[in-house]
Amino acid sequence: MTTTLRPTEPLQRSTDGVLSRRFQVCVNSRPVGTLHLGSSRSFGVLSARVTDLRIEEPDRRRGRGTVAALAAEEVARGWGCRQIEVEVPADAEPALHLVRSLGYVLRNRGMAKRLGDTPPALPAGSRSRELTGAEYEEWLAHASAAYARVWHERGVPEAEAWERSRRDHARLLPQGLATEGVRLSVLEHDGTRVGVLWLALRAEDAWVYRVETEAAHRGQGHGRTLMLLAEAQAVAAGRKVLALNVFAGNTPAERLYESLGYVTVSYSFYKDLI
Repeated sequence: MTTTLRPTEPLQRSTDGVLSRRFQVCVNSRPVGTLHLGSSRSFGVLSARVTDLRIEEPDRRRGRGTVAALAAEEVARGWGCRQIEVEVPADAEPALHLVRSLGYVLRNRGMAKRLGDTPPALPAGSRSRELTGAEYEEWLAHASAAYARVWHERGVPEAEAWERSRRDHARLLPQGLATEGVRLSVLEHDGTRVGVLWLALRAEDAWVYRVETEAAHRGQGHGRTLMLLAEAQAVAAGRKVLALNVFAGNTPAERLYESLGYVTVSYSFYKDLI
């Protein structure tokens, strides 16, 4: 039996060159599932993304998904993509097994926590205040450099990592401190600045974009306090869920979030297309 992809729509192309196309997964011309493949501009090059792959129940566990995923890689190569990405729900064990068996590498995982109705209290001696305009530019330069460094350490060329950092910060902070829904807070302990929190209030939840303890004050529990501050701000704003991303290999952060009750909800994988 032969598993193939059959397009169900013309190739979609946006004004900036991003591509998208939907396919039927067929076995000897018999439809057994669907696949949606798209692309995005990532690090200055075209990167493919599998946004949906479904095999109907009677045809699962027969290798249909594996062949469809490999066929999607060939389509992506034909588009000129150098990398392909996929996000998998944490409870989708068959899909997790599939992407790992195909050589995809874990990049980061999404974590979330359902919040109560009462904001948690900060430890004695800890208080928060808003980041000031005078502090903002220095913080932005530091955060941008650190974010670029994270990508560079994961194999992204330095110039492309810096461009990704510039683009993401411009998108998420278009008006700087005045950006709607953004909270940039300084954590102080006994009057000394010990860390900064970047929280975004979205329509349905709140999102931690960056939490960092000052280098001289690490290992003293301030990272946990910053997360308690994030939860308190989210609850005060009426949000019931607080979410975040953590890069693979950041074991201290993963342990902190797990100890606070955050659970993994999704995994993001990538694969270089040679």
